[in-house]
Amino acid sequence: MEEHTVSAQDPQQNDDVKTGPTHSVHSNDGSKEKEAGQESEIHLETAKDIVTQVIDLDDDPTINPWTFRMFFLGMGLSCFGAVLEEIYYFKPQVIYVSLMFLTVVAYAGGEAMSLLIPRWGPVGRFLNPGPFNMKEHAAIVIMASSASVSATSTLVIAAQKLYYGGYPNQGGAVFITMATQLIGYGLAGMMRRTLLWPTKMLYPENLPISTVLETLHKDKAGNKKRMKVFWMIFATLLVWEIFPEYIFTMLIGFSIFCLANQNSLLFTNLFGGTDGNEGLGFLSICLDWNYIAGFGSPLWLPLQTLTNSLIGTLFCVIMFMALYYGNIWSAQDFPFLSQELFNITGASPTNQNVYNQTLILNPDNTINDAAIELYGAPWLTASYVFSLITTNAGFTGNFVHMFLWNYAEIKTGWSFFTLTSIKNNLNLANLKWLFTPSTYFFWRNSGKRTNEEKQALLDDPEIDPHYKVMIRNDYDECPSSWYFFAFLASFITVMTCLYVIKSTLPWWGVVFAIINLWILMLFFGAQYAITGFQFNVGNVMQTIAGYCFPRAPIANMYFLVLTFNSMQQGQYLLRDLKLAQQAKLSPKCTFTTQVIGCVFGAVLNYIMMQSIVKAQTPILLSAEGTSIWSGAWVQSINSNGIAWAMAPEMFSFGQRYQWVSAAYFFGFLLPVPFYIMHKIFPKQWIWSYLNLSIIFWYMGYLVVGVNSSVWIYFVIGYIGQWYFRKYRPRQFIKWNYLVSAGMDGGTQVMVFLLSFAVAGASGQARPFPQWWGNNINGNADRCLYNTASE
Repeated sequence: MEEHTVSAQDPQQNDDVKTGPTHSVHSNDGSKEKEAGQESEIHLETAKDIVTQVIDLDDDPTINPWTFRMFFLGMGLSCFGAVLEEIYYFKPQVIYVSLMFLTVVAYAGGEAMSLLIPRWGPVGRFLNPGPFNMKEHAAIVIMASSASVSATSTLVIAAQKLYYGGYPNQGGAVFITMATQLIGYGLAGMMRRTLLWPTKMLYPENLPISTVLETLHKDKAGNKKRMKVFWMIFATLLVWEIFPEYIFTMLIGFSIFCLANQNSLLFTNLFGGTDGNEGLGFLSICLDWNYIAGFGSPLWLPLQTLTNSLIGTLFCVIMFMALYYGNIWSAQDFPFLSQELFNITGASPTNQNVYNQTLILNPDNTINDAAIELYGAPWLTASYVFSLITTNAGFTGNFVHMFLWNYAEIKTGWSFFTLTSIKNNLNLANLKWLFTPSTYFFWRNSGKRTNEEKQALLDDPEIDPHYKVMIRNDYDECPSSWYFFAFLASFITVMTCLYVIKSTLPWWGVVFAIINLWILMLFFGAQYAITGFQFNVGNVMQTIAGYCFPRAPIANMYFLVLTFNSMQQGQYLLRDLKLAQQAKLSPKCTFTTQVIGCVFGAVLNYIMMQSIVKAQTPILLSAEGTSIWSGAWVQSINSNGIAWAMAPEMFSFGQRYQWVSAAYFFGFLLPVPFYIMHKIFPKQWIWSYLNLSIIFWYMGYLVVGVNSSVWIYFVIGYIGQWYFRKYRPRQFIKWNYLVSAGMDGGTQVMVFLLSFAVAGASGQARPFPQWWGNNINGNADRCLYNTASE
């Protein structure tokens, strides 16, 4: 077992560490060898095994992605995704537009344009140059994916309008939205050598998308059966989702325990989970793929990540129940699960004791110290406090884990700080390059590599085989200067606009945020790429901001945008760069589509936010909202900004929640004994298999949301990633990711249709009538309805 073990492997082997597969069905030149032998001859142990046996290494460099269809459909789906995501940030029901949904819709649009537009004359050939090809398809998906996010900065700007006296400068607000979406991209692009090119950086979330792209476009005759199965699964889920989402909502979480005892709050807390903040959903049976795969299908999550997640989730159930029924931090004075701030009144745990934050604000919306002395700091639910503790421990634990086990993978991220690098950069040739005007005309840079540079990459056993195919086929690489100037322009824009919009975040706060962003991108970006696990650092960043910018809630929120939001955006764009690499899409085409998607999406986010806030201000300010509109997301980010602005009174040592801060220290220490035990007992795989960063994070995982789907998620994941991958590898290669893609696509399409048809997105909700399987007057699983969670 190698020293730099990572966190996306089977218990028997370290998937993403080994530099070569035990067996591969591809030859060195990328052509497939004839399949022969039994199931036992196929091994899917390493990342290289996966990317070479699940995804084809073949490429046709003559296929052109630069078509009218690509830009037309890419811009259209970018508009659709950006608008929909922003709308649903102001809805009680949130929908996330998935890559699979975009892939299916893009294919339908591309095939329709190819078949329906005549190819007569120059105009016809321009509009429809031929059959819809895979590289066009990949470029459309990547452009739309870059746009189909909601910029967190729009929520902060909305909060300024709703709670702090009006919109900031309009021009500054638009540019800060674009810049905060691009700054993480520019930084991530400069880390491609570390976070993109190596085989270990797998981005497992892409595997279903790459599988579907190949199935739809490559060897359609040979893949006829696979396409037929994909569309059958797609159609089945399309129809099935009507039942759990609308007609038979008990299917979201069928709990035998709650049906056996419908009058026990203990049973609700432990076994309930079909409604938000209802309970932990322990042993519930969920048959709604929308919730099972809401944050990613279990069929593509690597087995080691899945196992560590399960361990953490089991500890989460134990600790939440122990804290509540042990009345730790006065837990029983508040709801079992809630993210709000509370007063402690000794009354029953209802919304009557929600903390009134307006009482502690000065006229300039900073925190009033005298008011805190008078009213006291707010209280939190025990489950939420424990989730903060485990998140903080996982945060520091990740640094130690990655440094001990993956130093070889991440060291290039700071290689430019080494003495050798500094010496090389100070030589005459580099100084001449620095002062050459043409250096800054980055659009003139061809991206051509020398033969020596190409050979060095081809000889490197760590480089992804798909990227080597692109090198052999002479694809021009995007110069790093393109990403650097995207980052530099964004940084200058952020530094300027934060003063224009009166963010109260000082210039050194921006610099400090960027330093944090770089460190986060390196460590958590590598973890996401290897394991498919995306660590949410939002609370940690707000804690840091609370101590750096005390009594300044707006500064706290903008610091969150520059760190958490920009890191996630950078991770998503790196994921899409990997998708482009697997589809053999030209790097310059990928860069172009991603920048267009980011900028276009950010502008549409801002326009939609303004429109919604202008039309729905009274509803967005209300605590309840309506079935159509809700200000919950804006209220949440504003409340968190205020709470963390009081961090010294709540989380410092000697204060009520001191363990939240102490957790950082324990997170540093706890991974070390596991590494030491691995060094002493190198043949015992258990020490390298456990990833405490993932375990810690999942120990607070059930703190919010619908939890009934969690347990069936693990069952399905083990069926695919353990049973089929180990004992039926041929079937795993052929069907695992394709089945996942079909289920995701059918579910997303139906959820989207139901949202507008009956769930209120079109302006009026039309709930299905009450019956035993659709309990609209209480919890869908018929657990005791807890009024404290209202």
